[in-house]
Amino acid sequence: MLEEIIALPVEDQIFYAVLVFSWTVYVWEAYLAYRQRKIYRTTLHVPTELGKIMDSLTFEKSRLYQLDKSNFGFWSGLYSEAEGTLILLLGGIPFLWKTSGNLTAHFGFGPEYEITQSLMFLMLATLFSAFTGLPWSLYNTFVIEEKHGFNQQTLGFFLKDALKKFAVTQCILLPVTSLLLYIIKIGGDYFFIYAWLFTFIVSLILVTVYADYIAPLFDKFTPLPDGELRSDIECMAKSINFPLTKLYVVDGSKRSSHSNAYFYGFFKNKRIVLFDTLLEDYSPLNKSEEKEVGADEGNEVVDDENKSKPKNKKQGCNNAEVLAVLGHELGHWKLGHTVKNHIISQMNSFLCFFLFAVLIGQKELFMAFGFYDSQPTLIGLMIIFQFIFSPYNELLSFCLTVLSRRFEFQADAFARSMGRSSELYSALIKLNKDNLGFPVADWLFSMWHYSHPPLLERLRALTGPKQD
Repeated sequence: MLEEIIALPVEDQIFYAVLVFSWTVYVWEAYLAYRQRKIYRTTLHVPTELGKIMDSLTFEKSRLYQLDKSNFGFWSGLYSEAEGTLILLLGGIPFLWKTSGNLTAHFGFGPEYEITQSLMFLMLATLFSAFTGLPWSLYNTFVIEEKHGFNQQTLGFFLKDALKKFAVTQCILLPVTSLLLYIIKIGGDYFFIYAWLFTFIVSLILVTVYADYIAPLFDKFTPLPDGELRSDIECMAKSINFPLTKLYVVDGSKRSSHSNAYFYGFFKNKRIVLFDTLLEDYSPLNKSEEKEVGADEGNEVVDDENKSKPKNKKQGCNNAEVLAVLGHELGHWKLGHTVKNHIISQMNSFLCFFLFAVLIGQKELFMAFGFYDSQPTLIGLMIIFQFIFSPYNELLSFCLTVLSRRFEFQADAFARSMGRSSELYSALIKLNKDNLGFPVADWLFSMWHYSHPPLLERLRALTGPKQD
């Protein structure tokens, strides 16, 4: 068997190695998901150590939600892997490249217009991905998320949003790709340096303009009203020299009842964004629940079914807990986590472009995927970055996950050093309940996948002895 493999042409060895590794990763991921799914199925009662922080009803809701998500992930993952395999086996990539050439030729652009053909290829590929992924996205949103009370979208809003996202993506992706391909074409022996510098500058520009010009196309950002919470946030930011310039609330509740908070910006121009679902006093979901409770109280006759339903607790965190959550987020800034992640990202990008420069001249790489007569730059980027680098990408992803967990513990410790340990403790419990996070995890699954430590580990760290 080994002798037969060695006897194969180099391009065939590359092709089958890519397929085998892809399925190896899929089987590994499926095994990890199976272990975690087993936890969801067998952990039917609240563990003793969780008795004080999670009631049995919430525990069961989170268990069923995560079980549904895991089952969905299994089938969508299997489909994705099967689709990718069929595309490779049936020559889908060279077929789409040829189709792109025929379309551009129809408009008078011959084979010498490689960048134009590359943009057509990219547009067709993203269209194909959007259409094949749409049924899965619809099921996830309108079946799973709807079933468990998270979805707030209508079908019309969802489709309009999807079209808008596709259009905005094309407006950014196509010009950036065309410039990148042009730089690679004219860059000479050191094109990888210029390509890396270009992508670095583009990333800085996108981070700068995204929140001000792109995100508002999809969500409404309003300044947090003057009041106690705004004053306390500004005071906390000032106490650690965080250069806060703007403070927004975003209407995340129009899509989902999941909550979040983040900051962005460079140098002395930082902004903080709070999801309305994070704020107990601002969440529209709480207001709608209050109306429903008021209507029920006004009715003289209440059926047995409604009597048996527990009243929904308010979603989100109170002001002290919001400050603790922001103390954690600002800890990432104060401890340099954002800068460190950016440096790692750029080092990785430079390394990948350098290795791309080394490998791009190997015609066997193109032949392995059906390109015998041409070596398009875009196809080379796809083959090398997506397929050849896949083992390295898996290893890097795991290492970054481990690093992320370490950063999360450090950010929690920073919030604790600000005297907000008890508030962060209660906020983590509330957010876990609001988002139906399941607090029990298989050790191998969590080690491989969790970018944030499990809830119990974070709570223990907050109440345990302080560490340097």
